[in-house]
Amino acid sequence: MNFKLIFTFFIMANSLWICPSIAVNNTNNETKKTMFNSNSITPKANKIPKTLSKHGKDRLDNYYWMNERETAPVLDYLNAENKYFDEVTAPQNDLREQLYNELKGRIKQTDMSVPYQDNGYFYYSKVEEGKEYTINCRKKGSLDASEEVLFDQNKMAEGSKYFALGYFKVAPNNSLIGYSIDLVSRRQYTIHFKDIKTGKELTDKIENTSGGFVWANDNKTLFYTLKDEALREYRVMKHTLGTEQKDDQIIFEEKDQMFDVSVGISKSKKYIFVSSHSTMADEYQFISANEPNSKFKMFHARERGLEYNIDHAGDKFYIKTNKDAFNFKLMSCDESSTEKNNWTDIIAHRADVLLEDFDVFKDYIVLTERINGQTEVRVKSWSGDLDEYIKFPEQVYSSGTGTNIDYETKNLRLSYTSLTTPSSVIDYNMQTKERKLLKEQEILGGFDKNNYVAEKLYAKAIDGTLIPISLVRRKDTKIDGSAPLLQYAYGSYGISTDVYFSADRLSLLDRGFIFALAHIRGGEDMGRPWYENGKLLKKKNTFTDFIDCAHHLVDNKYTSNEKLFAMGGSAGGLLMGAVANMDGNYFKGMVALVPFVDVVTTMLDETIPLTTGEYDEWGNPNVEEYFKYMLSYSPVDNVEAKPYPNMLVMTGYHDSQVQYFEPAKWVAKLREMKTNNNLILFRCNMDAGHGGSSGRFKRLRETAIQYSFMLGLLGIGK
Repeated sequence: MNFKLIFTFFIMANSLWICPSIAVNNTNNETKKTMFNSNSITPKANKIPKTLSKHGKDRLDNYYWMNERETAPVLDYLNAENKYFDEVTAPQNDLREQLYNELKGRIKQTDMSVPYQDNGYFYYSKVEEGKEYTINCRKKGSLDASEEVLFDQNKMAEGSKYFALGYFKVAPNNSLIGYSIDLVSRRQYTIHFKDIKTGKELTDKIENTSGGFVWANDNKTLFYTLKDEALREYRVMKHTLGTEQKDDQIIFEEKDQMFDVSVGISKSKKYIFVSSHSTMADEYQFISANEPNSKFKMFHARERGLEYNIDHAGDKFYIKTNKDAFNFKLMSCDESSTEKNNWTDIIAHRADVLLEDFDVFKDYIVLTERINGQTEVRVKSWSGDLDEYIKFPEQVYSSGTGTNIDYETKNLRLSYTSLTTPSSVIDYNMQTKERKLLKEQEILGGFDKNNYVAEKLYAKAIDGTLIPISLVRRKDTKIDGSAPLLQYAYGSYGISTDVYFSADRLSLLDRGFIFALAHIRGGEDMGRPWYENGKLLKKKNTFTDFIDCAHHLVDNKYTSNEKLFAMGGSAGGLLMGAVANMDGNYFKGMVALVPFVDVVTTMLDETIPLTTGEYDEWGNPNVEEYFKYMLSYSPVDNVEAKPYPNMLVMTGYHDSQVQYFEPAKWVAKLREMKTNNNLILFRCNMDAGHGGSSGRFKRLRETAIQYSFMLGLLGIGK
């Protein structure tokens, strides 16, 4: 679901204007005035009782009717909420516009990515001043060669409220290109093809796909995946150029609803893979990319509890796996003997190091590892004369491998960022150890990284576990409890929340905010056990970790709870909902983005996208033990009559990951039950889905909304 009140004055129309106030009954959040309009009538959702029964437990859902997509009552309600949002936040219009221009002003509007090489061409993208979308290009043989424009996404997006180019790949002959497009934000892509030299579109069109695909080496056959009604990738199809989609051949159908399928190709370009994935198991099949009509061969059949992924280079397959290795290890096998009893260790398992990824080269193997919560890149030669970690000067940073297509090269493409250093692209010569900074994201508007400082703290969780917190602030921001602070986290699916630079974040930091990234359990920030102790029947550790981090920050004078804000999206929105129920009164405000908050009802409905495949993450509520545990923290089910913090909830009508009706129902119930007068604002983007608006500038307007909400609660009007 695999996402915050003082006297304020404005100068408007050359006259002094005093904002209306909204009283607050919350003892911890006691304030006087706010930058919000209190004259609007709050939308009141109709209550149509529906009883949901399971395991002898009856649950009353008064807002279940909101599930009825595209009906007049639902659309009217969502539009009423959007109108209410606009009216209540109207006093912030000037601030939002100022923030938007500020955010936009830091962007180098005409810019180009660092090119990478593939099959004799240099590929890169560029953006031009004032344009929303990317232009994708290539040059043959040399960067001095003439430019070929593959796609001008600005032209492709004309007339569309939403546009996303999902994926594109040039055929091995370099003359044909396939590409996928989503015009709804439902993550259902249509694949198209064109001749690069002539620019002529082919008649082939493949609908309802995941967006990804693989070319066979014959330049006319490709493999892709289809989605079912629940948007699960369940079929692998084979398409031949010049034929209709209805004639495509089913290569594999995944019957187990716990699994999704995908297609890929090895680094060697020798093998095409069909893979089935669930939270607890993986399975790969493969064929020669030169023989697209051959029968797929099983690499190793699925076993519950055995996770693995593979690549191929030289004459071997390489396997990252948890076979007898909870933190994963690297193994290899011969091409002709792929069953796991033929796998041999290349990089042994280590209890204190998580193996996250690997990349193979002719003379080297490159590992991405996580040690004490820090990502590290390790370079090891096959000859055994080199084994070292690439060092960086900062203490709190994120590094990893970038686009490394060439098997023969000695140059390793790296990515690097920190809370104070913009995203960077580096080439590292694995033979000479020379590094070259190819590009550091240029931040306009007078940015100087020396004005900011980052640090790492550790908060003690309720069970004694030390939870890392990464922070960034201006050097002149005092640690005396006076600074506002935004605490962000995710904490699910084993996804680690690494530190990263954000130019947008400067708008908060330069207004005195501290930004804190809480590395809570549920991710893999501190290794695989960190994930295992934040899922299923241990999921509440995720929520209590976040709360304990917040208390640590207040206790140590990084902020006060009168200036403490929380933010999370998607599964991180579930985090916001659970924390709001458990200790929400501790926070000044919360921002919940596309929040997964109706956990039990959603997980019991197998027609809802991404439900059954999530059982190993959250639990299967058809099993009573999991039902009771999920019910004990599900945000919608645990809303009760008590004070709640100020909240901004944002979603997308076309969201395929978290359906719009989850946050809509949650907001309605919060408004019904809360005992104070704090604001609950809900905004539904009617033209977007899980990722928000498309276009680089449209996204900034959503960020400006989030920031102005928090600043408004603090009475900061500029």
